[in-house]
Amino acid sequence: MSSVEKVTIPSLIKMKKKGKKIAMITAYDYPTALLVDRAGVDVVLVGDSLGMVVLGYESTIPVTLEDIIHHTKAVSRAVKRALVVADMPFMTFNVSVEETIRNAGRLIKEGGAEAVKLEGGEEVKRVVKALVDAGIPVMGHIGLTPQRIAMYGGYHVRGKSVTVAKKLIRDAKALDEAGVFSIVLELMTAEVAKIITEKVSVPTIGIGAGPYCDGQVLVFHDMLGLFERFTPRFVKKYANLSEIILNAVQEYVKEVKAGEFPSEEHSFYMKKQKYEKLLEALGKKQEAEEK
Repeated sequence: MSSVEKVTIPSLIKMKKKGKKIAMITAYDYPTALLVDRAGVDVVLVGDSLGMVVLGYESTIPVTLEDIIHHTKAVSRAVKRALVVADMPFMTFNVSVEETIRNAGRLIKEGGAEAVKLEGGEEVKRVVKALVDAGIPVMGHIGLTPQRIAMYGGYHVRGKSVTVAKKLIRDAKALDEAGVFSIVLELMTAEVAKIITEKVSVPTIGIGAGPYCDGQVLVFHDMLGLFERFTPRFVKKYANLSEIILNAVQEYVKEVKAGEFPSEEHSFYMKKQKYEKLLEALGKKQEAEEK
């Protein structure tokens, strides 16, 4: 870690202006958050991706506000340097402005998040502005938005047509005008991501959106090979921890069944004199019981 200085929203915007890239990653528990924070990431996202990589759901849709609050609490207790952002799950910001503010407020007050993230473009502009006016920092998210995956018919790259590209650019501008402090661009063509990055005043964070964004984000379990159901094409695996963990646990099972673990070095014993006194005491007790 090059610096222990706390990452803030103004410092992220300053990074964009200076052309410094932003590194963002997901985390869902205390030990993971400790590690990624020590590694020097700038933003830690408690994403609704926890539904798939931690809770075993088929999608992010079943994730509840209580789920995110629970995991954000653990992450926020660990992180000292990075900015902690909590995802707003499906239907926690889609009903009314009042309910959205209440739900986002819980993520900040109870979860310990420093900002929230929500999916959508022009259609959520009013909600975003209301949150910002209430003093809650918002990270936007456009492109492929997993909470609306049924509308797209699958995980398809966005921005291949002129019509969709223009819509994505309008979405980004709407979020910028509403007051977001950054925008996640997911699974879109690099050209469109580049145009958006140049047109908005806030940092863009890409995930499957090419090299021209102001920063990048990956799901922790994807980049470390811990989620084996599928791996998106845009993910680079920096390690294969599934294999390492599997081998370690198999070795443990083998040693337990063979009586090799625990060994002497992993065991604790009484002093011989005290052990003899214990046996003597137990022997006298047994004699008394037999009489």
